[in-house]
Amino acid sequence: MLEIQHFLKKYSTGFQLEIDSLLLNEGIHLIQGQNGAGKSTLFKAIAGIQTFQGEILLDDLNLEKKPLAFRKKVNYAEAEPLYPEFLSLSELILFVAKAKEAPRDQIERLKSSFGVTEFMEQPVATYSSGMLKKSSLLLAFLGQPKLIILDEPFTTIDKSSLENLIELIKLKKTEGVNFLISSHQAEFINLISFDSVHTISKGRIQ
Repeated sequence: MLEIQHFLKKYSTGFQLEIDSLLLNEGIHLIQGQNGAGKSTLFKAIAGIQTFQGEILLDDLNLEKKPLAFRKKVNYAEAEPLYPEFLSLSELILFVAKAKEAPRDQIERLKSSFGVTEFMEQPVATYSSGMLKKSSLLLAFLGQPKLIILDEPFTTIDKSSLENLIELIKLKKTEGVNFLISSHQAEFINLISFDSVHTISKGRIQ
């Protein structure tokens, strides 16, 4: 499903993330590591928003050679999402839904799952951290992605939304959607059956 070869990302601080070879088959995969270990660096590279050296393939799509087609198949929810403060979630949904060709009924189901209807017309500048996280998660499920990347998805949202999120992950897996997830929340990790677990430490992945 996902193949990474000769990956290297260097920072001016001296930190670098290096992956000689990594192959993830279809399923749900957990990426663990301390803060600053490189999880977000890897996720952003796979999502096509972080430059790197090497090669990333999703099935037969090469990120470098077919970036638009690749990005259309990969959705990403950041741990601490940032959006233009003057936009509302409603406007963000319209923008992302158009790019991802998301059907209207899917949008309505996701609004209900994440409980966003009460604030979605307000500007992002007024959102709490929980509202931002719900918004990010909703956007990550729009369209027909092959891979959804969720960076610390179980933080800052209410219990009902957490339960809906876990059920949604399980449902999407049955529909052929794959996941890369990072989390420190053991109580929620244990509710998901992961197909593989990898740890990033000292700029390497195991």
